[in-house]
This record gives sequence, structure tokens and C-alpha cells, in this order.
Amino acid sequence: MALTQYYVASSIDGYIADPAGSLDWLLQFNDVPGLTAHYETFMADVGAVAMGSTTYRFLLDESPGSWPYTAQRTWVFTHQDLPAVPGADVVFTADDVADVHARMVEAAAGRNVWLVGGGVLVAQFAERGLLDEVWLGIAPVVLGGGAPLLPTRLPGNLRLEDVTRFPDSFLELRYTVPPSG
Repeated sequence: MALTQYYVASSIDGYIADPAGSLDWLLQFNDVPGLTAHYETFMADVGAVAMGSTTYRFLLDESPGSWPYTAQRTWVFTHQDLPAVPGADVVFTADDVADVHARMVEAAAGRNVWLVGGGVLVAQFAERGLLDEVWLGIAPVVLGGGAPLLPTRLPGNLRLEDVTRFPDSFLELRYTVPPSG
């Protein structure tokens, strides 16, 4: 069964981007031993990707002309006219996440759906009972403001499934989200 997962990193105080929308605070941890292999293992189980327009624009700015999710169809939820990446399997949609979710699961073909971000988009999935897991990386920084991890309340209490500690700095918590209703 395909899971819908929010795999994300945040500051200790719960922000996924700083007040300027930057991820520079996070990128400094790219060389943490084991983190890249852990991400690659996660990605091996991902068959479809979803993101909002801010995340999409960030990826375009970070790596112009290339696309990091060549093995997965990606849905970009937006009401804006955005440039396409040549050769990338990207679907732009303004449809409700509940209407698109079934198409994403079908495209994932038995693998998982990754909600890349941002938090507002993920909140829409959560509010409709379409979020199964939260994989939360915690970086040892305090931002004091910015884009929140998840600007909504989840139903019930999350259940801690696993903890991964990376040397000297980084921690990942994996939670299941209880069914809503």
C-alpha cells in the first residue's frame, strides 16, 4: 500500500525556511555522514511527488535547467503560470488535493507519495485525512521565524515509529499520523 509521506527538515523551533524563504541554514548539513544515503533509501520508495509553487520555484532557482525527480511524476499545486522544465514529468494543477491524490497514488504504482512541501500544501492533505507519515529531520539551529513546519493541527497524537540519529548534529523522527474522523 502506498503511503503519503511528508519528508521534511526543520529548525528546532519548527520552521522549514527562514523569514526570507531561504534554506541556507539547512544546506550547511548536506555533508552530515549518512544523511545522503538515508535520503536515497527514502527516495527509492517514492513513486510520485507533490509540491507547492514556492518549492517548485526554489528548485528551479537552485538548479536551473535540471530536475531532481526524474524517476517520479511531480504534481505542482499552483494558481500561477509557471515555467516547465524540459523533459521533466511535471503536472501543474489548481485542483483540490483530494481530487488529485488518487491520480498520484496510481502514478506511484505501489510506491509512496512524497509531499515535498511546503507546509501549507501538506496541511491541505492532512486536513483531508490524506497524510500517513511525517518524517521530520531536525537541524540544530533556531531560526526565530519563517515558514512553519505544518500550519495546521493534526487529528489525535502522532505515533513515534523510529528515531535516526546522525553524527554530531542531525536527528530524524518518523511518525505515523492517526486516521482522521
